Amino acid sequence: MAQIIGGLGTSHVPSIGVALDRGLAGSDDWKPFFDGYDYPQKWMRDQRPDIAVVIFNDHGNSFFLDRVPTFAVGVADNYAPVDEGWGPRNIPSFKGAADLGWHFADQLVESHFDPMICREIEVDHGLQVPMELFCGRPDEGGEWPVKVLPIWVNTIQFPIPTPQRCWEMGEVLRRAIESFPGDDRVVIMGTGGLSHQLQGRRAGFLNPDADRQWLDTIASDPDHWRNMTREDYVETFGSEGAELMMWLVMRAAMNRDVSMLHKHYFVPASMTGAGCVVLENA
Repeated sequence: MAQIIGGLGTSHVPSIGVALDRGLAGSDDWKPFFDGYDYPQKWMRDQRPDIAVVIFNDHGNSFFLDRVPTFAVGVADNYAPVDEGWGPRNIPSFKGAADLGWHFADQLVESHFDPMICREIEVDHGLQVPMELFCGRPDEGGEWPVKVLPIWVNTIQFPIPTPQRCWEMGEVLRRAIESFPGDDRVVIMGTGGLSHQLQGRRAGFLNPDADRQWLDTIASDPDHWRNMTREDYVETFGSEGAELMMWLVMRAAMNRDVSMLHKHYFVPASMTGAGCVVLENA
């Protein structure tokens, strides 16, 4: 059966991709942020996963407000980078783990979820940036070192799912991976956040204290975050900071007891608290 080898959490701020495209990763402004991903990239090289499950939200690129699925699962063989307004970025397409995608979708339906099934769709910075941060950008003409299973969660348009429902989906994800035939090594990436709000009267809102509490306790006390309401997330982390609920999918797919091998925090990255964690089952 397939095996979960670890859980990664990271922000997916679009300006991170811009910094990489413009060669700014070593600049004074960006180096402190990117330095925090040296360890995760080494961990990925050492662990050599076959599949990355990436939980993220679309940002009005492949879905728009006229059609917003609460949960969507990719079952495609390939996912191209979407044009987010400046032309598609010069990065390779992502090979899909289609068989695992179908298996997971079936397990969701068995567990009384009703996901949208995506057989053809492009992916935005919500998936692109985490893959670059954890895998590094492939050389010209190269390929990503893992296949991807994309899972979209609506954190854009209310009503968004509850933290408890996200947790339950993570539990289904674990069962799906552990019952999937073969010996694939699977890493799960929960993405989004940390605190930020891009609109309204609180535009520019950040909460570094809450960000640090999240990073300090997502491994040891996930119940605290699972039991919060959607309104709690918005109040604590900002309207866009509610993306952090997607880390709960990753955390729920892991053991009750996990070891935190690495955490990193940087603020602000384009009006956003940003950071990452690397977790392994204890």
